[in-house]
Amino acid sequence: MAKILMVDDDKDLTASVQSFLVSQSQVVEVCHSAEDAAQLLQAYQYELILLDWNLPGMTGEDLCRQYRRKGGQTPIIFLTGMSDIDSIEAGLNAGADDYMVKPFDIRELNARVKSSLKRRTGVFKEKLEIRDVVLDQENSCVIVGDMTVRLRAKEAALLEFLMKHPNRIYSAQQLLDAVWPSDAEGSTDGVRTWINLLRKKLTLVNRADLVRTVLGSGYVIEDESGTV
Repeated sequence: MAKILMVDDDKDLTASVQSFLVSQSQVVEVCHSAEDAAQLLQAYQYELILLDWNLPGMTGEDLCRQYRRKGGQTPIIFLTGMSDIDSIEAGLNAGADDYMVKPFDIRELNARVKSSLKRRTGVFKEKLEIRDVVLDQENSCVIVGDMTVRLRAKEAALLEFLMKHPNRIYSAQQLLDAVWPSDAEGSTDGVRTWINLLRKKLTLVNRADLVRTVLGSGYVIEDESGTV
């Protein structure tokens, strides 16, 4: 699961891409102008940005340059109908990491999304493991030995985030910001509810204690080599 921001004024395209990437267990937030994107990038953290070039008001190229000048490090893939070499060169020089020309095959976009996320983290795994607990991200299930239990999308997203950041305590608000889209109807109480639901699933594989509550601070998954 990665939190992705898509900036494009083509609402049909954004709906299509969002639907597909969500089916691939990504969290995709959409906005339709560079100005709105700039505000979101100031307030939230994203793991990838999909950026159109021709946007109302500020162009995607200008947004990319502005974001990089301010120190933004999130990978950016341009999605644009501008296929000439000068535009491609300008986009990459503005700070983009990749460039796709419309129309594109959604499967190629998915491959490039995975490649960008892999380059950022240094690794892309379909399965995560801490202690003897395995999270199969592709199939949204948790495995311990010969026991397997299916997870709802939000349960899997929370578990994945905590497993990717072991030995770090995250408050309910931080988990809300990391896992829920900013325009979703989420709350810290909702996060606590989903954590409880996740623990019930972990109970089925005898690992209810995997996600630990740190009183007054938040939640953490500890691996064997670290302490909190």
